Amino acid sequence: MCGRYAQSRNVQQLRLDFGLPEESLPGEDVDTRAWPPLEELEPDYNISPGRPVYAVLGPPPQGGEEAAPGPRSLHTLRWGLIPSWAKDRNIGYRMINARSETVADKPAFRTAFRRRRCLLPADAYYEWQLVGRDGTVQASTSPATDPDHKKRKAKADKKPYSVHYPGGGEPLAMAGIFERWRDPEAPEEDPAGWVWSCAVITTEAAPALAHIHERMPVIVPRQDWEAWLDPATGPDELMHIMADTPADRLVADEVSTDVNTIKNNRPDLLTPLAAGSGPEPDTLF
Repeated sequence: MCGRYAQSRNVQQLRLDFGLPEESLPGEDVDTRAWPPLEELEPDYNISPGRPVYAVLGPPPQGGEEAAPGPRSLHTLRWGLIPSWAKDRNIGYRMINARSETVADKPAFRTAFRRRRCLLPADAYYEWQLVGRDGTVQASTSPATDPDHKKRKAKADKKPYSVHYPGGGEPLAMAGIFERWRDPEAPEEDPAGWVWSCAVITTEAAPALAHIHERMPVIVPRQDWEAWLDPATGPDELMHIMADTPADRLVADEVSTDVNTIKNNRPDLLTPLAAGSGPEPDTLF
């Protein structure tokens, strides 16, 4: 799964990294009924579900379905996808991830997967390795595949890792989908009643990372960005892209258990620990 990540780049840095054009300043002339807003976010080194996050969206039509598509653009979405048919926004906390194996078929995700794909920039994502009280690494599982996962997790220590490209110069581009939801309790004329939300697509962990956890986010390599964001890309090519995560380029660093608490939000959460150092593991929240 992907339940926590870090993103410290500002709007200008992300525009440069993703080759995006200059746009109006955040909050200017945005009709949130038709397209997500763009807000200036502070660097966040411990992003948790429900938080606003940056997302790169594909080219929307300009002036109608027959018009030429516009350029890619940067927006802010709420992490935790809220399906258009949902009655309560809190369902998003249960939909922070969509499995690549089923995203094309599940009712909550399939329309967004066909029409509304995005890239979610990250400095790194965090994952927790379960370690027994005797120090032995436990088999990596998730609740979706292991009915005893919660019981084993409660009895184990959790060792956090950050996974990223080496050097920190290139952002991860996590594959995502997004959706628009209308809050039934908001006044009809209130533009804030439209909530734009997203989910990270996950896949089976690459062998080099499977000792940490059995799942990982789909990372879209630069050469696939255009195809991933293009609404016309067909299902076969999308499946190929989701299988093309450049896992051989990723680096996993053990980091401080300070990241276990979402109240901690500092750049040094990404600092690798020296072998054998660090405090005793804490609880996830």
